Amino acid sequence: MSLLVAALAAVLAAVHVFVARLRSLTVVPRSVWLSMAGGASVAYVFVHILPELHRRGAVLEEVGNRVLGFLEYHAYLVALLGFAFFYGVEAFARRSQRSTSGDEVAGARTKTSAGVFWVHVGSFAAYNALVGYLLVHREQPGVRSLLFFAAAMAAHFLVNDVGLRDHHHEAYDRYGRWVLAAGVLAGWAVGSVTTVGELAVNSLFAFLAGSVVLNVIKEELPAERESRFWSFAVGAAGYSALLLVG
Repeated sequence: MSLLVAALAAVLAAVHVFVARLRSLTVVPRSVWLSMAGGASVAYVFVHILPELHRRGAVLEEVGNRVLGFLEYHAYLVALLGFAFFYGVEAFARRSQRSTSGDEVAGARTKTSAGVFWVHVGSFAAYNALVGYLLVHREQPGVRSLLFFAAAMAAHFLVNDVGLRDHHHEAYDRYGRWVLAAGVLAGWAVGSVTTVGELAVNSLFAFLAGSVVLNVIKEELPAERESRFWSFAVGAAGYSALLLVG
């Protein structure tokens, strides 16, 4: 199993390294495959992660009742934290964008400062490290759970990669994609030599759930993306079916 986990960590890292070669993903209207990938990763959150966290709520509630009553909602609060954190990161990055031509017009090529670039990419590198860590410490054991998680995160990384390249262009290709790939491997390495309790695993998955929803939706909704709703819906429905019957 450890070799399979290591191989999947390498595959997830490779998504960031090589996805730039798939030029069809950056076209407008949005690629049908990219919208399907977003739908699949969101489906994984709503059909697998959140129901599993709810089933395990007894653990969180038991701990919460010993500490403070409202912590029985621990998983949902942490999911909200993940959503809000990456909303803040995205708002920070977008406010810093400047048109490379000096004209603030819709669709103009933009750039960000070096400081904003590293904050933005660093946040996603930590995010990727969390995914790499959870490859080792999942909320459910077994090969099936591992493969479903890895497939959903690979689809999600495609979405994130295109969004980050749209923000940072050459800087992302030169540095950012390598930092994100290293983040996955670093998380896997740390997870391979550490052990955490069930409460910590549930908390990390809850944070990931909120983050995935925000990072997919912010890429699908802007009008300039010309996203394809039916492709998103097919991806969500198809992956939901696999999770329910698999």
